[in-house]
Amino acid sequence: MDWELDKILGDYIVIKAEENGVNVIGLTRGIDTKFHHTEKLDKGEVLLAQFTENTSAIKVRGKSKILCRHGEINSGE
Repeated sequence: MDWELDKILGDYIVIKAEENGVNVIGLTRGIDTKFHHTEKLDKGEVLLAQFTENTSAIKVRGKSKILCRHGEINSGE
């Protein structure tokens, strides 16, 4: 992906729930970091999330696999 398109679209991550009740929380950019979006995933569900102008961080609670361009991370272990 060229850098201009990457700058416009931002990074994507894939979150696959390994158990019921995995929480995915989007956090805002700026001086005051706030929650702006939440999702609850059940076992086997997959969420594709994107970092944007508004989303600077994504918090994952629960057992899941997280895939991004930096590799695979297992949460909740």
